[in-house]
Amino acid sequence: MKLTVQSVMDALMKPARSLERTVDGLVFGRAEEEVRGIAVVFMPTQRALEQAAGLGANLVIAHEGAFYSHADQTGSSSAGPVYETKKRLILEAGMSLFRFHDYIHKYEPDLVTEGLVHELGWERFVVKRRPEAAIAELPPASLKAIAEVAKERLGIPYIRTLGDPEQRCAKAAVLVGYRGGGGVTIPLFEEEDVDLVVYGEGPEWETPEYVRDALAQGRKKGVIVLGHAESEAPGMRLLARRLQEAFPQIPVHSLQNEPLFQMM
Repeated sequence: MKLTVQSVMDALMKPARSLERTVDGLVFGRAEEEVRGIAVVFMPTQRALEQAAGLGANLVIAHEGAFYSHADQTGSSSAGPVYETKKRLILEAGMSLFRFHDYIHKYEPDLVTEGLVHELGWERFVVKRRPEAAIAELPPASLKAIAEVAKERLGIPYIRTLGDPEQRCAKAAVLVGYRGGGGVTIPLFEEEDVDLVVYGEGPEWETPEYVRDALAQGRKKGVIVLGHAESEAPGMRLLARRLQEAFPQIPVHSLQNEPLFQMM
């Protein structure tokens, strides 16, 4: 029995409750198309799509949108050579592109957060899972030491920190993606009494400024900012492994994007 694009999408969305409003869905391709290979990636960049085509993967599962907008899935609201070249690649390669953003975050627990927790090596330290974060009680270590371990385990060249590098941290909140805003992190500092928050990205005038004032008041708080992709790519790698287990007859490729920024 052939495996169709629709079958894969149904399997991915089944663990989460149905959503009335979502950006998830089949952006390009046909639901009835037979799947010959799957490529899973955080961001469907030009290079990632070229790599998927070279691997013979005709179904690409991407967490973020291909056209530089959370809402505009097909790039139809904009025109230009970058948009058109990318669309031409997808169409000429005969790819089906499935945006898988909202449903994966609605897994219990959130599969993207679980991927990051796993790659940090903190599964056994998690004491509470909130919809937006995992709370971990860690063996006490300095902020600097935790940051260095995070860089090594995630394979990223740099991260940003805020706080005394020698400050001992023992209770951390782990968040992914754009959950670094003060409306999300400050309650974790205050309600969960964490001394460290690890997140992808967020407004710099919210959480970092809260922590700066807390430090000025003598409160021992710290922040590790990984980057949006760096925090969520582990979840997509976890998804790829689960897909390979679910569909062993189909090759599943986990594609990795190069770091977006360079340190000068």
